[in-house]
Amino acid sequence: MLFRRHVLLRSLSLAVALSLPLAASAQSVFPSKPVRLVVPNAAGGAADLTARTVGQKLSEILGQPVVVDNKPGAGGVVAGEMVAKAPPDGRTLLLISSGTAVSASLFKALPFDTVKDFIPVAPLASFDLVIVGPEGGRFKTLSELVAFAKANPGKLNIGTPNVGTTQHLAAELFKSAAGLDVQIVPFNGTPAVINALRGGQIDAGLDILSPLLAQIRAKALVPLAVTGDRRSRVLPEVPTAREAGVNGFVAASWNALAVPAGTPKDVVARLNREVVAALNDPAIRKRLEDLNLDPHPGTPEQAAALLNNDIKRWGDVIARAKIPRQ
Repeated sequence: MLFRRHVLLRSLSLAVALSLPLAASAQSVFPSKPVRLVVPNAAGGAADLTARTVGQKLSEILGQPVVVDNKPGAGGVVAGEMVAKAPPDGRTLLLISSGTAVSASLFKALPFDTVKDFIPVAPLASFDLVIVGPEGGRFKTLSELVAFAKANPGKLNIGTPNVGTTQHLAAELFKSAAGLDVQIVPFNGTPAVINALRGGQIDAGLDILSPLLAQIRAKALVPLAVTGDRRSRVLPEVPTAREAGVNGFVAASWNALAVPAGTPKDVVARLNREVVAALNDPAIRKRLEDLNLDPHPGTPEQAAALLNNDIKRWGDVIARAKIPRQ
């Protein structure tokens, strides 16, 4: 009897021991729980729309819900700090963008290191900026605007959203590249820029194309030039700023995904693989393009290059324009 009990106990112990690696392996499978995608912008903008479109497909691929968590404000600092302090297990993602790069140079101190505290996972999409004038205004082309500004130093006003946004810094870069003496006038958001244009308070505006497209199609605003390195897919008749004669001026906005530093390499690789698969899905690609977003599937290294290059680029613009650090 004692012998049989001893054999039974040894058998049970062996079974438990053999099951432990399997249990540990099952628990380590990524992802085993819902994934949170933190967006440093309010709902409805280009960043939010990109996150929700890609996140929906990711949830199908990963077999877990991908929950978009909007944390706007403070130049993305709130969202960045939340993700930087999250467990590095791949279950908390941050939507980074050209705005993330701007914040790295604009703020005196951040509660995180933009380069060291995050691992870029994959690029998502890029989107155009556009220089516009009001319908019935004095300019029909960017060349006319530049000629007027050079003939009338200090008399041209260009409106953008808030100080420190990619749009605001793009206007400063345009001013420098074209060699113009113009006033850059920041407003509290895109609607205020549109109202100022239509009310004749400013001569031109520089903003993201998507929220201006309805006004352009309604003939309330006139597109003078897009600021990317190629013409816009939705406004193919509008030249780039370089085509209009402003050499050295290219500015576009982009977004990507990142995770906290310390996230295992295999988890980063899995996330990259699935994000690329989502962006290559024809339905997702069409949905993004319908939102005037250009999908850009790519590697973690390409996402890191976007961030690092823009940190340097916009840092130089901030320094040249003597924009006070906040």
